[in-house]
Amino acid sequence: MVNQKQSWGIIGGGILGMTLALRLAERGYKVTILEASSKPGGLTGSINMNGIVWDRFYHVILMSDLNTRKIIKEIGLEHNLKWVETKTGFFSDGKLYSMSNIFEYLKFPLIGLVGKFRLGLTIIAASIIKDWRRMEKIPVEKWLKRWSGKKVFEKIWLPLLRAKLGEQYKETSASFIWSTIQRMYAARRTGLKKEMFGYVSGGYDRIISAFVAKLTDSGITVITNYKVRKVYSDNPGRITIEDGYSEKIHFDAVISTLPSDISVNIAPDLTIKEVEKHKAIKYLGVICPSVILKKPVSQYYVTNITDTWPPFTGIIEMTALVDPRELGNMHLVYLPKYAEPDNELFNMNETELKDYFINSLLRMYPFLSEPDIIHWSLSKAGRVFALPTLNYSVNLPSVSTSMYGYYIINSAQIINGTLNVNETIRVAETKLEEILRE
Repeated sequence: MVNQKQSWGIIGGGILGMTLALRLAERGYKVTILEASSKPGGLTGSINMNGIVWDRFYHVILMSDLNTRKIIKEIGLEHNLKWVETKTGFFSDGKLYSMSNIFEYLKFPLIGLVGKFRLGLTIIAASIIKDWRRMEKIPVEKWLKRWSGKKVFEKIWLPLLRAKLGEQYKETSASFIWSTIQRMYAARRTGLKKEMFGYVSGGYDRIISAFVAKLTDSGITVITNYKVRKVYSDNPGRITIEDGYSEKIHFDAVISTLPSDISVNIAPDLTIKEVEKHKAIKYLGVICPSVILKKPVSQYYVTNITDTWPPFTGIIEMTALVDPRELGNMHLVYLPKYAEPDNELFNMNETELKDYFINSLLRMYPFLSEPDIIHWSLSKAGRVFALPTLNYSVNLPSVSTSMYGYYIINSAQIINGTLNVNETIRVAETKLEEILRE
C-alpha cells in the first residue's frame, strides 16, 4: 500500500513539486526534491534584469485564487499581498482601445450593436455553464461561432485564439474558452464587479524563497543542479534515480512533475501503451521577452491584440499592477508568444528575436524609442501547458504507472481550468490524495 512508502522523491522543484513535498511532509513522510536548475521555482522562477529581480514569466493572483492564497498564508506572506484595480486594453486595426467597463465596451467601434450583444451573450453563457465535460466534446471554433456569429468570431475570437494557440486552435475544445472565462469571472462571483488583481511585494522570487524556507523547516531535502536521467525499479518496493554523474538515490516512491513525454522518457521500464498515451499529449510553449522601460506604454495591465502582425500574444504591463517603486521606478513589460515547441521562433537566436519583438513594440507605440529601452531579457519554455484537445479528460493517462511506486503528476492533469499557479496547486493536492488512497 502507498501509505507504507516512507521515503518520497519529487522530480521537479516548481510550485507543483514544492506543494507535493509540503503535503507529504505534513503527513510524516521523508521527502526529497530533485531540481535540475540552480534554484527551485520552475515557471515561477525569477531573473535579474539590470539589477531588478522579478518573475521570468508573468503571474497574477486573483481574489478567487484560494489555493494560492492558502500557500501564501502558510509561508507567512499573507500581509504582503497587495490588491490593485486594473484596466484592460484592446489593440485592433492599429489602434488602442480601453475595454475596462461596460460603457467602453458599448463604444467599441469594431463590431456593431448586434455583435456586441452576441459577444456579451457568449461570455455570459460560458460563465454560467457548469458541465465542463460537455464543453470538451465541442470544437472551440464551432462553439464560438454558434454563440457569437461568424463575423464576431473572425474579428475578435479568431485572432485571440491564434495568438494564444497558433493553428492548434483547430484541435482545441470549447473547454479552453470556458475555463478562461470562468477564471476571469471568478472574482466577480465573490461580489466584486471590477478587475482586482494581486501580487506579493517582491514577486515570486520572495514567494519561492519563503516556500523553500518552509520546506526546509518541515524537514524536506532540496537538491538542486540534479537532472534526472533515469528512473527504474531495481528491487521490489524501491525506486532508483540516476543523473548519470552522482550516486544513485533510492526511494520508496517517486513523483515526476516533468512534462509527460519527459516523464516517460526517463522511465524505460514503462509499457509501450502508457508511453504512447503520455506522448500523445500536445504541449504549447512560450517565448516571453521582458523589457524594462523608462516610461509606461499604457495604463492597461493586459492589452489583447487582434492584429496579426505583432509576434506577441498580448502585452502585459506589469507596472500597471505592481508599484513601479518595486522595480526601481522603471516599467516592466512582458511580450509573450505562445507557440508549438517546433515553431520557428524557438529556433531564432536572441538577436533575431529581440529585433523582431522590439521593432513590433515600437511600431505599436510610436512614442517609444530605442533610448527608452533599459533592458531586454528572454525567457523560453518549450512545454508550458497541455493543449485541451477534444475529449481531453477521457484520453488523459492515469497518474499511476505500471512501475509500482512511480507516479506522474504535472500540469497536464489540469482538466477543467487554465494553467496558472492556483490550478497547479489544486492539481498537486487533489492528485496526491488520489495516490495516497490507493
